Amino acid sequence: MSRLIVVSNRVSAPADPAAGSAGGLAMALSAALKTYDGLWFGWSGQTVETFTGELTHQDRAGVKVALVDLEAQDVDEYYNGYANKTLWPLFHHRVDLSANERSYGEGYERVNRRFAEVLAPLIEPDDLIWIHDYHMIPLARDLRRLGITNRIGFFLHTPWPARQLLVTLPHHRRLVESLFAYDLIGFHTEEWLDLFRDYVVSEAGGELDGQGGLECFGRRVQTGIFPIGIDVDSFLKATASAGGRRAHDRMTASAAARAMVVGVDRLDYSKGLEERLLGYEQFLQDNPSWRGGVFLLQVTPISRDEVETYQDIRARLDALAGRINGAFAEMDWQPIRYLNRTYRRDQLAGLYRAARVGLVTPLRDGMNLVAKEYVAAQDPADPGVLILSRFAGAAEQMGEALLVNPFSREELSDAILKALTMPLEERRRRWEALMRVVRDTDVAHWRDAFVSALKVAPVVADDGRG
Repeated sequence: MSRLIVVSNRVSAPADPAAGSAGGLAMALSAALKTYDGLWFGWSGQTVETFTGELTHQDRAGVKVALVDLEAQDVDEYYNGYANKTLWPLFHHRVDLSANERSYGEGYERVNRRFAEVLAPLIEPDDLIWIHDYHMIPLARDLRRLGITNRIGFFLHTPWPARQLLVTLPHHRRLVESLFAYDLIGFHTEEWLDLFRDYVVSEAGGELDGQGGLECFGRRVQTGIFPIGIDVDSFLKATASAGGRRAHDRMTASAAARAMVVGVDRLDYSKGLEERLLGYEQFLQDNPSWRGGVFLLQVTPISRDEVETYQDIRARLDALAGRINGAFAEMDWQPIRYLNRTYRRDQLAGLYRAARVGLVTPLRDGMNLVAKEYVAAQDPADPGVLILSRFAGAAEQMGEALLVNPFSREELSDAILKALTMPLEERRRRWEALMRVVRDTDVAHWRDAFVSALKVAPVVADDGRG
């Protein structure tokens, strides 16, 4: 039986699978690696003075892990630079924030070559290789150059940018051409796949083959849509756990009969946090009768704090939340509770269950699993209402949410009012439809669908990639 080699920038296989902080994606990939007797390879998160390529091997709850350290310059140029300052903003349609420094691109290419050189000796002839996300787009190309002929798949966890924006990237054609070293490329939604096809056909002169494949650069690659989900059963256990119940009871008591609106997002400009606060402020202005009867709990863990853009957005959010609280707060009521910290998965499940409204309003997002977690955490007898941005990948599946344009503060205000006043019968109907989607497209379905497609993806003999 062939092994599955998972490759990602950071390895998140949990050492303790019972830990409440273990994410659904980590749990699903860990299960797959156990099934296929696999290996998880990636950056250790540590730096060394000089890159040696020396591997650290670990066993994390039955999952074999191989980690490699990078030089500080590698981290600055490849990770903080090209991945987070160039590709991330571009892929989220923020060309104005994309930094096109030559050294970043050079570092990105260098680190991917280094990853390939370290990984190649670990690969056995029948292994399936599954590479994740924008950090490692060129990795298959570099593995092919080292003679690796195994089936290699790539999954993009972010959106794919529109062609008119992608062409602002220096060497955009080279980046896209490197994707044709894969046998299968997966996207969350039809929209992202269509945008990829548009670039290949309109900009690079490629052709669709009518069977989900693309031909360009003298090569062929299979493409597919694989919307990621959550580990539903694991999340339900977290909700019902002692930690989940404590978090729920604590928030219910703290709410003091007020309706809670919850938002949980990593600090990032793609999440629409400023627009969300402005929409909530509009709601308070439009509906004075709700003042004192509702509050927004916004949980926003700090991320990428070494990147200037993230420092700026943190300062703006601090100021905006303070201004809104200063304008509307009473002696016994604060309209926004804004927290910059990380919570365990069981604690978040309890928060979601206690919330009358889940506010998930990114400006652009690959999928957004918070939306699915919020639905899974609800009490079937008295469920809350999900407000979801139409620009999140999840919107393609979750049409029974209240879909909104997060750029419109009036639309957000109207949606919050509708969610807070929605009759129980309608809330139940919407929740039941959403929960069916969450169950039918869980993370195990995503994982198994991709691996199965990779196994049968057409391979063109002597395609010149080696």
